[in-house]
Amino acid sequence: MSLSVMRKETPASAASPAVRLVEVGPEHEGQRIDNFLLRLCKGVPKTHIYKAIRGGEVRVNKGRIQADYRVAVGDVVRVPPFRMPAPDQPRPVPASEFPVVFEDDAMLVIDKPAGVAVHGGSGVSFGVIEQLRAARPGAKFLELVHRLDRETSGLLMVAKKRSALLALHAMLREGKGGKHYLALVEGDWVNERQHIRMALTKWTTQSGERRVRPDPDGQPAHTIVTLQQRFGGYSLLDAELRSGRTHQIRVHLAASGYPIVGDDKYGRDETRAQFARQGFTRMFLHAHQLTLPHPLTGETLTLTAPLPAACRKLLQQLENK
Repeated sequence: MSLSVMRKETPASAASPAVRLVEVGPEHEGQRIDNFLLRLCKGVPKTHIYKAIRGGEVRVNKGRIQADYRVAVGDVVRVPPFRMPAPDQPRPVPASEFPVVFEDDAMLVIDKPAGVAVHGGSGVSFGVIEQLRAARPGAKFLELVHRLDRETSGLLMVAKKRSALLALHAMLREGKGGKHYLALVEGDWVNERQHIRMALTKWTTQSGERRVRPDPDGQPAHTIVTLQQRFGGYSLLDAELRSGRTHQIRVHLAASGYPIVGDDKYGRDETRAQFARQGFTRMFLHAHQLTLPHPLTGETLTLTAPLPAACRKLLQQLENK
């Protein structure tokens, strides 16, 4: 483990793991404890880390904490004996770069393809962030600024400095900038422009699958929807996020009666099967535009990612019908 990750650690054998005490350094100030552990304990499944937090095996300054606890400089984190890969073992994560839309010393914005998770966990051993770290072994800091669902493509922000990460998180919380998505939905969208304000809450199915549903007592969520084009029974929409809830666009549109084509959680199975027979096997949701002040300079950035070829082809097929 590099010295930049921690100041003090009780050594542990990979073959016989033991409790470790890790002191938090300034580069991890304000990071959530779950993300801190995921970076520290590379290779450990996310579910194991959350189970250890819930069970009180992970402690900070000898006290129990929740998964959303944010570490401070000087905190001493008790890391339970997760079985770790031997230090000299090659990393199982395949190194991979992704199309770069913007990059400087502070941040990286890529065009994520559909079908790729942004991080490991929930049955996925690795994702975009692990592949980027494997591809850039000299990078001292690479952290996701936000998330995209596995089947959503488009603009994904990665911070290259702790200061940039904290600034970008603050911007997202304060609603600065704009995140626009393109979605093809089932149905003939009525209004040219519509505000959807619908509170959402998370729940888990009996099989353990994470879902989201409308709930008046849930977290407030706001999406602005603008009609782009009608295709006779289908509509292409621009959805602007004014809040950042899990599955927000997918649930807001489905609950409004316009499920996204290809959505395997909130869409119609018949529609998904119909388009799969035509060769379209993904969800039609793409993060296509991002406008925000640069986290360090304040300069306004407007970044775009064009629709993937499969989405463009499907629109052309619908247009020609």
